[in-house]
Amino acid sequence: MGFTCGIVGLPNVGKSTIFNALTNAKAAAENFPFCTIDPNTGAVPVPDPRIEKLAQLAGSQKLIPTQVTFVDIAGLIKGASQGEGLGNQFLGHIRSVDAIAHVVRCFEDENVVHVDGNIDPIRDIETIDTELILSDLETISKQLEKLSKAAKSGDKEVLTNVEILKNLESHLGAGKPARMFAVPDTALRAREIYNQLLSAKPTLFVCNVAENDSALIPDASGSRAIDKVCKHAQGIDSRVVVISGKVESELAELNNEERAEYLQELGLEMSGLDRLTLAGYELLGLITFFTVGPKEAHAWSINRGGTAPKAAGKIHTDFERGFIRAEVISYNDYITCGSEVKAKEAGKMRVEGKEYLVQDGDIVHFRFNV
Repeated sequence: MGFTCGIVGLPNVGKSTIFNALTNAKAAAENFPFCTIDPNTGAVPVPDPRIEKLAQLAGSQKLIPTQVTFVDIAGLIKGASQGEGLGNQFLGHIRSVDAIAHVVRCFEDENVVHVDGNIDPIRDIETIDTELILSDLETISKQLEKLSKAAKSGDKEVLTNVEILKNLESHLGAGKPARMFAVPDTALRAREIYNQLLSAKPTLFVCNVAENDSALIPDASGSRAIDKVCKHAQGIDSRVVVISGKVESELAELNNEERAEYLQELGLEMSGLDRLTLAGYELLGLITFFTVGPKEAHAWSINRGGTAPKAAGKIHTDFERGFIRAEVISYNDYITCGSEVKAKEAGKMRVEGKEYLVQDGDIVHFRFNV
């Protein structure tokens, strides 16, 4: 199981072009605002060369990579939080995703209109953030109204939650997204409300650049558009991925050999999909573990710091409920030994209990009671 990433941005920044390239879906990508109304969704495999090596050693008949689901959300505009255009509907789509990939336009093209007339990625970022923040302020206001009534009883827990939410309201009122505000896990109600906020979503920025700029590396000290986005991202502990929608569209039409040659010509080691997926994994703190056998080699996602029972639950809820132990081989040990049997003979298979924190690349066999 992977994660769901919403692709957002102003109209005509290249969201649907990038989405189409990433998923090979057929979302509209015309040169006018709001060509995407219903959110288009596409699940794509997370590229991971480890699963192919494991499958080869185990003689697996089938490979099942973990997936990331991209949701192409229609362009937001100023006033979306007040229902301008189809704003409320679009904001609702954002609420359902795990993370946000905010596409900003960093290319010049007189044939593609910009909703605000010129290229200014920081202004575009602030426009989207403002709409998310305004929507969040409305959410906080309604929740504070409810909690303030309950706080009249003098309940200390309620009073603590009210104080935290008022501080969060001030934070948002200053134009800062919720993801830059820390809510203690002990404040259960405040945490629950916080998790519903749009601007609390983990966010990375996707700089859509011209074809000739696809291999550029952003530098926060520079003056290019991608550099400005990089500096902004660093200031809010976020990440930047540089992608050329045009290049990704062309890559989507090529076979594996042709793709490799084209990427080499451009000076790129990975496609935009690879870089965006890896950035998303890092953003959400996800890692991958594997189950491997003759029938299939299967990759699974789990949050870093997840326990063995939680990992078992990714496969089936019965595995988590009836968890007994996990038999674990690290990826490097499996590759070095050449098989599960040889790894076990070499003493590289560990038996772990309920407190074990699964590590990236672990090959795991779960024992459980039905």
